[in-house]
Amino acid sequence: MEYLILVDSNDNPIGTEEKIKCHLPNGKLHRAFTILLFNRDGKLLLTQRSRDKMLWPGDWDGTVASHPRQSETYVSSAERRLPEELGISCKLDYLFKFEYHVPYKDIGSENEVCGTLIGIVDDPTKIKLVKEEIKDIKWNTLDDLLNDIKKSPQIYCPWMIVALYFLSESKKDILSQHSSILNKWIREDVKQILEKPLKHHFPDNKWELKK
Repeated sequence: MEYLILVDSNDNPIGTEEKIKCHLPNGKLHRAFTILLFNRDGKLLLTQRSRDKMLWPGDWDGTVASHPRQSETYVSSAERRLPEELGISCKLDYLFKFEYHVPYKDIGSENEVCGTLIGIVDDPTKIKLVKEEIKDIKWNTLDDLLNDIKKSPQIYCPWMIVALYFLSESKKDILSQHSSILNKWIREDVKQILEKPLKHHFPDNKWELKK
């Protein structure tokens, strides 16, 4: 039985709950993370969720999304989970976190405070998919991804779009450290382009940056 960390809106832990109960239609606010992994050319690694997932099966996500365990930080939990899904290890850095609540049909929902991490992979040939978690992968430039999200927002996980929207809000020291990559993904038009896809997933606007 997997238990998730319940939090308040300020990301303070207030208990634990079974994973399945956290993802019922109303959901319970819990802690999560999403990883954005880039190669040296500045392309983002996207993963297609397994068809066996309860929520958003077969949809395209950022690189890895999961949940910290008790006593873990966002970074340590993400660095643990990355090899479990992709067979590689990578140093990760914390960018920011956001809160969102979004239903998936009448099956369940995500109700999370989600930390966002960045990593740069040196040798993508070492990636080995864990098929129970990931169906497929693809590397995208910003323009290719934005064009596809505009055409088909329904096949992209909502939290990934929120993470892309807030990239310019990343910690300043991390922005500087990863400027060669992030400068390609932070443009003045990105937020404007993503507003309509976000409205598709969040008609009630239940998403916000957390400081």
